[in-house]
Amino acid sequence: MFTDFFYSYIRTMNLLYNILVFIASIILPILASFNKKIKLFVDGRKETFEKLSAINANDKVVWVHAASLGEFEQARPIIEELKVDYSKYKIVVTFFSPSGYEIRKNYPHADVLCYLPLDTKSNARKFIQQVDPSIAIMVKYEFWPNLLSELKDTNTPTILVSGIFRKKQSFFKWYGSFMRDKLKAFDFFFVQNKTSKELLNSINYQNTSVTGDTRFDRVYEILQQDNTLDFIDTFKNNTYTVVAGSTWKEDEELLVNYINNKATRKEKFIIAPHNIKPNQIQVLKNSILKKTVLFSEKDKVDLEEYQVFIIDTIGLLTKIYSYADVAYVGGGLKTGLHNILEPATFGIPVIFGGYKYKKFKEATDLLEIGSVTIVTNKKELSTTFVSLNVNNDLRTQMGLTNYNYIKNNTGATKTIMNYIKKTL
Repeated sequence: MFTDFFYSYIRTMNLLYNILVFIASIILPILASFNKKIKLFVDGRKETFEKLSAINANDKVVWVHAASLGEFEQARPIIEELKVDYSKYKIVVTFFSPSGYEIRKNYPHADVLCYLPLDTKSNARKFIQQVDPSIAIMVKYEFWPNLLSELKDTNTPTILVSGIFRKKQSFFKWYGSFMRDKLKAFDFFFVQNKTSKELLNSINYQNTSVTGDTRFDRVYEILQQDNTLDFIDTFKNNTYTVVAGSTWKEDEELLVNYINNKATRKEKFIIAPHNIKPNQIQVLKNSILKKTVLFSEKDKVDLEEYQVFIIDTIGLLTKIYSYADVAYVGGGLKTGLHNILEPATFGIPVIFGGYKYKKFKEATDLLEIGSVTIVTNKKELSTTFVSLNVNNDLRTQMGLTNYNYIKNNTGATKTIMNYIKKTL
Protein backbone atom coordinates (compact mmCIF):
# COMPACT_ATOMS: atom_id res chain seq x y z
CA MET A 1 0.00 0.00 0.00
CA PHE A 2 2.72 2.48 1.00
CA THR A 3 4.87 1.47 -1.98
CA ASP A 4 2.00 2.17 -4.37
CA PHE A 5 1.46 5.59 -2.76
CA PHE A 6 5.18 6.36 -2.93
CA TYR A 7 5.49 5.64 -6.64
CA SER A 8 2.25 7.46 -7.39
CA TYR A 9 3.59 10.52 -5.56
CA ILE A 10 6.88 10.34 -7.46
CA ARG A 11 5.06 10.15 -10.81
CA THR A 12 2.85 13.10 -9.86
CA MET A 13 5.83 15.23 -8.77
CA ASN A 14 7.71 14.31 -11.96
CA LEU A 15 4.73 15.47 -13.99
CA LEU A 16 4.42 18.75 -12.05
CA TYR A 17 8.15 19.37 -12.35
CA ASN A 18 8.11 18.83 -16.11
CA ILE A 19 5.14 21.17 -16.46
CA LEU A 20 7.05 23.86 -14.57
CA VAL A 21 10.15 23.38 -16.74
CA PHE A 22 7.97 23.61 -19.86
CA ILE A 23 6.44 26.87 -18.60
CA ALA A 24 9.93 28.20 -17.84
CA SER A 25 11.05 27.36 -21.39
CA ILE A 26 8.27 29.63 -22.69
CA ILE A 27 8.64 32.47 -20.20
CA LEU A 28 12.44 32.81 -20.15
CA PRO A 29 12.81 33.86 -23.83
CA ILE A 30 10.20 36.55 -23.23
CA LEU A 31 11.97 37.82 -20.11
CA ALA A 32 15.26 37.78 -22.02
CA SER A 33 14.12 40.86 -23.92
CA PHE A 34 14.15 42.84 -20.68
CA ASN A 35 17.06 41.35 -18.73
CA LYS A 36 20.65 41.03 -19.95
CA LYS A 37 21.53 38.13 -17.64
CA ILE A 38 18.48 36.11 -18.67
CA LYS A 39 19.29 36.85 -22.31
CA LEU A 40 22.77 35.38 -21.81
CA PHE A 41 21.14 32.40 -20.07
CA VAL A 42 18.74 31.80 -22.98
CA ASP A 43 21.02 32.62 -25.93
CA GLY A 44 23.94 30.66 -24.52
CA ARG A 45 21.88 27.50 -24.32
CA LYS A 46 21.07 27.73 -28.01
CA GLU A 47 24.73 26.87 -28.68
CA THR A 48 25.05 23.93 -26.26
CA PHE A 49 24.40 20.99 -28.56
CA GLU A 50 26.37 22.56 -31.40
CA LYS A 51 29.38 22.87 -29.11
CA LEU A 52 28.96 19.28 -28.01
CA SER A 53 29.34 18.16 -31.61
CA ALA A 54 33.10 18.42 -30.93
CA ILE A 55 32.68 15.12 -29.03
CA ASN A 56 33.12 12.11 -31.29
CA ALA A 57 31.60 8.67 -30.76
CA ASN A 58 34.97 7.15 -29.91
CA ASP A 59 35.98 9.84 -27.41
CA LYS A 60 36.29 9.05 -23.74
CA VAL A 61 34.73 11.89 -21.79
CA VAL A 62 34.70 13.24 -18.25
CA TRP A 63 31.83 15.64 -17.62
CA VAL A 64 32.06 18.26 -14.85
CA HIS A 65 29.11 20.49 -13.98
CA ALA A 66 29.34 23.67 -11.89
CA ALA A 67 26.46 26.03 -11.18
CA SER A 68 28.55 29.18 -11.30
CA LEU A 69 32.01 30.63 -10.71
CA GLY A 70 32.42 29.54 -7.10
CA GLU A 71 31.55 25.94 -7.91
CA PHE A 72 33.89 26.03 -10.90
CA GLU A 73 36.75 27.00 -8.59
CA GLN A 74 35.91 23.91 -6.52
CA ALA A 75 36.03 21.76 -9.66
CA ARG A 76 39.18 23.34 -11.03
CA PRO A 77 41.83 21.34 -9.11
CA ILE A 78 40.08 18.11 -10.15
CA ILE A 79 39.87 19.19 -13.79
CA GLU A 80 43.53 20.13 -13.89
CA GLU A 81 44.65 16.84 -12.36
CA LEU A 82 42.44 14.96 -14.82
CA LYS A 83 44.04 16.87 -17.67
CA VAL A 84 47.46 15.64 -16.58
CA ASP A 85 46.62 12.07 -15.54
CA TYR A 86 43.99 11.34 -18.21
CA SER A 87 45.15 13.33 -21.20
CA LYS A 88 43.37 10.97 -23.61
CA TYR A 89 39.99 11.91 -22.13
CA LYS A 90 38.06 14.93 -23.30
CA ILE A 91 36.74 17.16 -20.55
CA VAL A 92 33.32 18.74 -20.88
CA VAL A 93 32.54 21.54 -18.42
CA THR A 94 29.02 22.93 -18.12
CA PHE A 95 27.65 25.93 -16.26
CA PHE A 96 24.14 26.83 -15.18
CA SER A 97 24.74 30.53 -14.57
CA PRO A 98 26.02 33.22 -16.97
CA SER A 99 28.09 34.71 -14.15
CA GLY A 100 30.24 31.59 -14.21
CA TYR A 101 30.20 30.83 -17.91
CA GLU A 102 30.98 34.35 -19.13
CA ILE A 103 34.08 34.62 -16.95
CA ARG A 104 35.46 31.14 -17.63
CA LYS A 105 34.27 30.47 -21.20
CA ASN A 106 37.86 30.53 -22.48
CA TYR A 107 39.23 28.20 -19.79
CA PRO A 108 42.01 26.28 -21.58
CA HIS A 109 41.72 22.94 -19.77
CA ALA A 110 38.19 22.17 -20.99
CA ASP A 111 37.77 20.58 -24.42
CA VAL A 112 34.15 21.74 -24.47
CA LEU A 113 32.74 24.46 -22.23
CA CYS A 114 29.04 25.30 -22.52
CA TYR A 115 25.79 25.94 -20.70
CA LEU A 116 23.83 23.05 -19.22
CA PRO A 117 20.61 22.80 -21.24
CA LEU A 118 17.28 23.45 -19.56
CA ASP A 119 16.29 20.36 -17.59
CA THR A 120 13.60 18.89 -19.85
CA LYS A 121 13.41 15.12 -20.30
CA SER A 122 14.33 15.39 -23.97
CA ASN A 123 17.28 17.71 -23.28
CA ALA A 124 18.59 15.43 -20.54
CA ARG A 125 18.38 12.38 -22.79
CA LYS A 126 20.01 14.15 -25.74
CA PHE A 127 22.76 15.64 -23.57
CA ILE A 128 23.76 12.33 -21.97
CA GLN A 129 23.61 10.51 -25.30
CA GLN A 130 25.81 13.10 -26.97
CA VAL A 131 28.36 13.44 -24.16
CA ASP A 132 28.26 9.77 -23.04
CA PRO A 133 30.48 10.49 -20.03
CA SER A 134 32.68 7.85 -18.45
CA ILE A 135 31.98 9.70 -15.20
CA ALA A 136 29.79 12.68 -14.27
CA ILE A 137 31.12 15.01 -11.58
CA MET A 138 28.62 17.38 -9.96
CA VAL A 139 29.87 20.19 -7.75
CA LYS A 140 28.43 21.20 -4.37
CA TYR A 141 24.65 21.21 -4.84
CA GLU A 142 23.45 20.85 -8.44
CA PHE A 143 20.48 18.44 -8.47
CA TRP A 144 18.48 18.48 -11.71
CA PRO A 145 15.77 15.77 -11.57
CA ASN A 146 15.56 14.81 -15.26
CA LEU A 147 19.31 14.85 -15.67
CA LEU A 148 19.82 12.70 -12.57
CA SER A 149 17.15 10.26 -13.79
CA GLU A 150 18.95 9.95 -17.13
CA LEU A 151 22.31 9.37 -15.43
CA LYS A 152 20.76 6.63 -13.32
CA ASP A 153 18.95 5.02 -16.27
CA THR A 154 22.18 4.92 -18.30
CA ASN A 155 24.21 3.60 -15.35
CA THR A 156 26.63 6.51 -15.69
CA PRO A 157 29.07 6.67 -12.74
CA THR A 158 28.16 9.89 -10.94
CA ILE A 159 29.71 11.62 -7.95
CA LEU A 160 29.13 14.80 -5.97
CA VAL A 161 32.26 16.71 -4.89
CA SER A 162 32.54 19.42 -2.23
CA GLY A 163 28.91 18.66 -1.46
CA ILE A 164 27.09 20.48 1.26
CA PHE A 165 23.64 19.70 2.64
CA ARG A 166 21.43 21.60 5.04
CA LYS A 167 18.50 20.43 7.11
CA LYS A 168 16.09 22.89 5.47
CA GLN A 169 16.58 21.32 2.01
CA SER A 170 13.65 19.35 0.61
CA PHE A 171 15.58 16.05 0.79
CA PHE A 172 15.14 16.08 4.55
CA LYS A 173 11.48 17.16 4.73
CA TRP A 174 8.43 14.90 4.97
CA TYR A 175 7.44 15.91 1.45
CA GLY A 176 10.93 15.41 -0.02
CA SER A 177 10.71 11.83 -1.34
CA PHE A 178 10.68 13.10 -4.96
CA MET A 179 14.11 14.69 -4.59
CA ARG A 180 15.42 12.01 -2.22
CA ASP A 181 14.72 9.46 -4.93
CA LYS A 182 16.81 11.44 -7.45
CA LEU A 183 19.89 11.13 -5.23
CA LYS A 184 20.03 7.44 -6.20
CA ALA A 185 21.88 8.61 -9.32
CA PHE A 186 24.98 9.29 -7.21
CA ASP A 187 27.47 6.50 -6.68
CA PHE A 188 29.28 8.53 -4.05
CA PHE A 189 28.98 11.79 -2.13
CA PHE A 190 32.18 13.62 -1.18
CA VAL A 191 30.91 16.22 1.32
CA GLN A 192 32.44 19.19 3.08
CA ASN A 193 31.37 18.54 6.65
CA LYS A 194 30.09 16.04 9.18
CA THR A 195 26.61 17.60 9.22
CA SER A 196 26.17 16.85 5.50
CA LYS A 197 27.21 13.25 6.00
CA GLU A 198 24.84 12.81 8.93
CA LEU A 199 21.93 14.29 6.96
CA LEU A 200 22.56 11.91 4.05
CA ASN A 201 22.86 9.00 6.47
CA SER A 202 19.50 9.98 8.00
CA ILE A 203 17.78 9.32 4.64
CA ASN A 204 19.67 6.05 4.13
CA TYR A 205 22.49 7.24 1.91
CA GLN A 206 25.61 5.67 3.40
CA ASN A 207 27.88 6.12 0.36
CA THR A 208 29.39 9.29 1.79
CA SER A 209 32.75 10.60 2.97
CA VAL A 210 33.75 13.85 4.66
CA THR A 211 36.62 15.02 2.47
CA GLY A 212 36.30 18.79 2.81
CA ASP A 213 36.27 21.48 0.17
CA THR A 214 38.46 21.21 -2.94
CA ARG A 215 38.73 25.01 -3.00
CA PHE A 216 41.40 24.71 -0.29
CA ASP A 217 43.57 22.78 -2.72
CA ARG A 218 42.91 25.39 -5.39
CA VAL A 219 43.79 28.41 -3.24
CA TYR A 220 46.82 26.72 -1.68
CA GLU A 221 48.18 26.11 -5.19
CA ILE A 222 47.93 29.86 -5.82
CA LEU A 223 50.96 30.31 -3.58
CA GLN A 224 53.04 28.27 -6.02
CA GLN A 225 52.25 30.45 -9.04
CA ASP A 226 53.89 33.72 -10.04
CA ASN A 227 51.65 36.42 -8.56
CA THR A 228 53.82 39.34 -9.66
CA LEU A 229 52.08 42.34 -11.22
CA ASP A 230 54.53 45.12 -12.06
CA PHE A 231 51.90 47.85 -12.03
CA ILE A 232 50.76 46.85 -8.54
CA ASP A 233 54.39 46.90 -7.38
CA THR A 234 54.65 50.45 -8.71
CA PHE A 235 51.39 51.58 -7.11
CA LYS A 236 52.05 49.98 -3.72
CA ASN A 237 55.59 51.34 -3.53
CA ASN A 238 56.23 49.50 -0.24
CA THR A 239 53.25 51.24 1.39
CA TYR A 240 50.68 49.65 3.72
CA THR A 241 47.86 48.55 1.39
CA VAL A 242 44.28 47.40 1.84
CA VAL A 243 42.83 45.33 -1.01
CA ALA A 244 39.02 45.31 -1.23
CA GLY A 245 37.82 42.58 -3.57
CA SER A 246 34.44 41.78 -5.15
CA THR A 247 32.83 44.83 -3.57
CA TRP A 248 29.22 45.89 -4.00
CA LYS A 249 27.71 49.35 -3.53
CA GLU A 250 27.03 48.80 0.17
CA ASP A 251 30.64 47.70 0.75
CA GLU A 252 31.98 50.66 -1.18
CA GLU A 253 29.97 53.12 0.91
CA LEU A 254 31.83 51.92 4.03
CA LEU A 255 35.19 51.91 2.28
CA VAL A 256 34.78 55.37 0.74
CA ASN A 257 33.74 56.83 4.09
CA TYR A 258 36.96 55.56 5.66
CA ILE A 259 39.15 56.63 2.74
CA ASN A 260 37.69 60.13 2.67
CA ASN A 261 37.56 60.78 6.41
CA LYS A 262 40.07 58.55 8.21
CA ALA A 263 42.79 57.30 5.88
CA THR A 264 46.26 58.77 6.25
CA ARG A 265 48.78 59.29 3.47
CA LYS A 266 50.58 56.18 4.69
CA GLU A 267 47.69 53.94 3.57
CA LYS A 268 46.85 52.86 0.04
CA PHE A 269 43.73 51.14 -1.25
CA ILE A 270 43.02 48.85 -4.16
CA ILE A 271 39.33 48.31 -4.91
CA ALA A 272 38.19 45.57 -7.31
CA PRO A 273 34.40 45.98 -7.66
CA HIS A 274 32.16 43.04 -8.48
CA ASN A 275 30.36 45.18 -11.05
CA ILE A 276 32.66 46.92 -13.52
CA LYS A 277 30.10 48.74 -15.64
CA PRO A 278 31.77 52.03 -16.71
CA ASN A 279 29.05 54.29 -15.32
CA GLN A 280 29.17 52.63 -11.88
CA ILE A 281 32.96 52.68 -11.84
CA GLN A 282 32.87 56.40 -12.58
CA VAL A 283 30.37 56.99 -9.76
CA LEU A 284 32.71 55.17 -7.39
CA LYS A 285 35.74 57.13 -8.54
CA ASN A 286 33.91 60.45 -8.24
CA SER A 287 32.89 59.64 -4.67
CA ILE A 288 36.51 59.31 -3.51
CA LEU A 289 38.23 62.52 -2.42
CA LYS A 290 41.76 61.09 -2.39
CA LYS A 291 43.85 60.82 -5.55
CA THR A 292 42.32 57.92 -7.49
CA VAL A 293 43.21 56.11 -10.72
CA LEU A 294 41.50 53.37 -12.73
CA PHE A 295 43.21 50.28 -14.12
CA SER A 296 42.12 51.45 -17.58
CA GLU A 297 44.08 54.68 -17.02
CA LYS A 298 47.24 53.15 -15.53
CA ASP A 299 49.47 53.52 -18.60
CA LYS A 300 48.91 57.27 -18.76
CA VAL A 301 49.95 58.17 -15.20
CA ASP A 302 52.62 57.71 -12.55
CA LEU A 303 50.88 55.10 -10.36
CA GLU A 304 52.98 55.60 -7.25
CA GLU A 305 51.55 59.11 -6.89
CA TYR A 306 48.01 57.76 -6.33
CA GLN A 307 46.41 56.59 -3.09
CA VAL A 308 43.44 54.64 -4.50
CA PHE A 309 43.54 52.21 -7.42
CA ILE A 310 40.22 50.96 -8.86
CA ILE A 311 40.49 47.75 -10.88
CA ASP A 312 37.91 48.12 -13.66
CA THR A 313 38.70 44.77 -15.26
CA ILE A 314 38.42 41.09 -14.31
CA GLY A 315 40.85 38.24 -13.76
CA LEU A 316 43.49 39.97 -11.63
CA LEU A 317 42.08 39.90 -8.11
CA THR A 318 43.77 36.70 -6.93
CA LYS A 319 47.23 38.04 -7.77
CA ILE A 320 46.39 41.47 -6.36
CA TYR A 321 45.53 39.89 -2.99
CA SER A 322 49.19 38.83 -2.74
CA TYR A 323 50.09 42.52 -2.29
CA ALA A 324 47.60 43.16 0.52
CA ASP A 325 48.48 43.84 4.13
CA VAL A 326 44.76 43.51 4.91
CA ALA A 327 41.90 42.31 2.70
CA TYR A 328 38.26 43.30 2.68
CA VAL A 329 35.96 40.86 0.80
CA GLY A 330 32.60 42.09 -0.47
CA GLY A 331 29.12 40.64 -0.51
CA GLY A 332 28.71 39.89 3.16
CA LEU A 333 26.50 42.90 3.87
CA LYS A 334 23.67 42.10 1.48
CA THR A 335 24.15 39.81 -1.52
CA GLY A 336 26.21 36.91 -0.15
CA LEU A 337 29.88 36.71 0.78
CA HIS A 338 32.45 36.26 -1.99
CA ASN A 339 35.58 34.08 -1.78
CA ILE A 340 37.54 34.75 1.42
CA LEU A 341 39.89 31.80 0.95
CA GLU A 342 41.84 33.53 -1.83
CA PRO A 343 43.12 36.36 0.36
CA ALA A 344 43.40 34.11 3.43
CA THR A 345 45.88 31.81 1.69
CA PHE A 346 48.35 34.71 1.49
CA GLY A 347 48.47 34.88 5.29
CA ILE A 348 46.72 38.21 5.83
CA PRO A 349 43.77 39.32 7.99
CA VAL A 350 40.38 39.33 6.25
CA ILE A 351 37.40 41.61 6.90
CA PHE A 352 33.87 41.17 5.54
CA GLY A 353 30.29 42.27 6.07
CA GLY A 354 28.52 40.62 8.97
CA TYR A 355 25.09 39.72 7.60
CA LYS A 356 25.29 37.29 4.64
CA TYR A 357 28.11 34.93 5.57
CA LYS A 358 26.67 32.12 7.72
CA LYS A 359 26.14 29.73 4.79
CA PHE A 360 29.88 29.75 4.15
CA LYS A 361 31.63 27.24 6.40
CA GLU A 362 35.05 28.84 5.95
CA ALA A 363 33.66 32.18 7.15
CA THR A 364 32.16 30.73 10.33
CA ASP A 365 35.29 28.62 10.95
CA LEU A 366 37.67 31.55 10.61
CA LEU A 367 35.43 33.81 12.67
CA GLU A 368 35.47 31.22 15.44
CA ILE A 369 39.28 31.08 15.52
CA GLY A 370 39.59 34.86 15.35
CA SER A 371 41.48 35.37 12.09
CA VAL A 372 38.74 37.35 10.36
CA THR A 373 36.62 40.29 11.46
CA ILE A 374 33.04 41.15 10.54
CA VAL A 375 31.74 44.70 10.21
CA THR A 376 28.21 46.01 9.73
CA ASN A 377 28.60 49.78 9.59
CA LYS A 378 31.02 52.63 8.91
CA LYS A 379 32.13 52.94 12.53
CA GLU A 380 33.00 49.24 12.85
CA LEU A 381 34.94 49.25 9.60
CA SER A 382 36.89 52.36 10.59
CA THR A 383 37.73 50.94 14.02
CA THR A 384 38.87 47.66 12.48
CA PHE A 385 41.00 49.33 9.81
CA VAL A 386 42.72 51.57 12.36
CA SER A 387 43.34 48.68 14.76
CA LEU A 388 44.92 46.48 12.09
CA ASN A 389 46.96 49.34 10.66
CA VAL A 390 48.67 50.20 13.93
CA ASN A 391 49.07 46.65 15.29
CA ASN A 392 51.56 44.70 13.20
CA ASP A 393 51.60 41.80 15.69
CA LEU A 394 47.83 41.40 15.40
CA ARG A 395 48.03 41.37 11.61
CA THR A 396 50.78 38.76 11.69
CA GLN A 397 48.90 36.54 14.14
CA MET A 398 45.60 36.70 12.21
CA GLY A 399 47.36 36.16 8.90
CA LEU A 400 49.28 33.12 10.12
CA THR A 401 46.08 31.61 11.50
CA ASN A 402 44.42 32.06 8.12
CA TYR A 403 47.36 30.48 6.30
CA ASN A 404 47.42 27.48 8.63
CA TYR A 405 43.66 27.01 8.28
CA ILE A 406 44.04 26.80 4.50
CA LYS A 407 47.02 24.44 4.68
CA ASN A 408 45.40 22.13 7.24
CA ASN A 409 42.26 21.72 5.12
CA THR A 410 43.92 20.67 1.87
CA GLY A 411 43.73 17.13 0.52
CA ALA A 412 40.16 16.72 -0.77
CA THR A 413 41.30 16.61 -4.39
CA LYS A 414 43.69 13.71 -3.74
CA THR A 415 40.97 11.62 -2.10
CA ILE A 416 38.49 12.31 -4.90
CA MET A 417 41.08 11.57 -7.59
CA ASN A 418 41.85 8.20 -5.96
CA TYR A 419 38.16 7.33 -6.32
CA ILE A 420 38.00 8.56 -9.92
CA LYS A 421 41.06 6.47 -10.84
CA LYS A 422 39.18 3.35 -9.75
CA THR A 423 36.26 4.34 -12.00
CA LEU A 424 37.97 5.39 -15.23
